Order: sequence, then structure tokens, then C-alpha cells
Amino acid sequence: MDYTNKIDKKRLSIIIIIIILAVVNIYFGVVYFLNRAELLEVRQQLKTQQANEKVLFFAKLFVDKVLLANGAVSWEDRLNLENAVRDINNKEIFSKWEEFTNTKTDRESQTAVGNLLKLLFARIF
Repeated sequence: MDYTNKIDKKRLSIIIIIIILAVVNIYFGVVYFLNRAELLEVRQQLKTQQANEKVLFFAKLFVDKVLLANGAVSWEDRLNLENAVRDINNKEIFSKWEEFTNTKTDRESQTAVGNLLKLLFARIF
């Protein structure tokens, strides 16, 4: 009888250990998935922030090199602007940029600049 008592206690101990391990695994599984969801959200926020930084960089460069320029924009500045707008990797912004670069008159340029800046600010906010 003493022998069966030991077996029952051993079984009970094993069952308790299995239950504890299962609970711990469930806990860590829940924590893992919660952290994973948070990580995905943070990654998305980082991606958005990086895109906004590229748009802001281009907008600042555009204002400094085009709107506040004294005379014609240099070839190097045009190249920097072109690279910055391509780095944004947004077809709509690039399309507005091309509209601006293909203008023939001052009035067309003013309208294209307004449309481009409006789109840039809309992307940020």
C-alpha cells in the first residue's frame, strides 16, 4: 500500500509539473504574440516616419534651391532635387514634380509649384 501511495504522489507531482509548464508556455505564447503585434506597429510607424522625413527633406531642398534661388537652379541642385524626389518613391509626387519641370510659362510654374507643395504637405499630415 505504501508503494501505491508513492506512485500516486509521483503521478500527482508529474501532473502538477505538466500543468505548470503548460501555463508557462501559454503565458509566454501570449506575451510573444502581443510583443510581435507591437513590433509590427512600431515598424509601420518607423516606415511612415522615414517616408515623412524623405518628403520633408525634398520639400526643404525644393524651397531652398528653387523658391529661394537667386537666378537659375544649377545642374547639381537639379540633380539633387531629382534624386530626392525619386528617393521618396511615390508616383503621385513624382508626377507633380514632372509637371513642374515640364512647365513652359511662369503661370504654369506657379500652379505646378502650388500643386506640388500641397501634395507634399498632404503626405506628411
